[in-house]
Amino acid sequence: MRRNILNSLLFVALVSLTMACKTKKKVVVVPPVTGVAPADAKKTETLTMLQGKDISYTTLSLRGKARMDINGAVNNVSMNIRIRKDEGIWMSIGGPMGIELGRVLITPDSIKVLNKWQNVYLGKPFSYVHRFTNPQVNYKLLQAILSGNTIPEFMNTEADILIKNGVWEISGEQENLAYLALFNTLFKVSEYQLNDLKSAKALKVVYGDYQNMNGTLFPTTIQINSMAGTQKIALNIDFSKVESNLPVDFPFNVPGKYEVIN
Repeated sequence: MRRNILNSLLFVALVSLTMACKTKKKVVVVPPVTGVAPADAKKTETLTMLQGKDISYTTLSLRGKARMDINGAVNNVSMNIRIRKDEGIWMSIGGPMGIELGRVLITPDSIKVLNKWQNVYLGKPFSYVHRFTNPQVNYKLLQAILSGNTIPEFMNTEADILIKNGVWEISGEQENLAYLALFNTLFKVSEYQLNDLKSAKALKVVYGDYQNMNGTLFPTTIQINSMAGTQKIALNIDFSKVESNLPVDFPFNVPGKYEVIN
């Protein structure tokens, strides 16, 4: 029972590695498709143009609330997410009355989960996340999804790059992972679809409108639908605060009384 709850907490944390924010800044609404397709260009030029819309940061600090549906069980939680680019992703998940339910720390090499509700701890190599995702999923892919940026592995000339319904689409396969990235009229990612070709694992991420953050566009809403075998999660996140390039820490201490789960 404890293992199931711990795995659910981890799974929620992983699919929560996408974000949305709402601040007092003016929202930049995505213009509708006009019917006029973007100018045709070489693959390398298109990839450079789309990657040029990525946000640049050294750290991100995000706070907000999320509504999650895990196999029909609906819960509302608060979320605090911190990122040091290419180093680590830390998050705290809170429940009613401000009670912290758990913490997660993900690095390129490892993942740690602290379940403060049941006083248990899990520490595993990063490959443990492949229990819930395709083996092609790595730390930088999760980091890119969280920041609303393009995924580096998908932005290559071997992918299919075309204009459909007036906007860009990039699709392809890498080993057993099929991917599709849709872009909007702001040339920002509007949707990701990741599907494991050999198992029932799939992830769909949909970004909403944007806000201006330090001269770059940052998503304001997100909807996530994830499936791993029989486990299904629908997650809507609404962040109340987002900051970039400020010092962040990753507090993560395991009390001696906690039970270690293997």
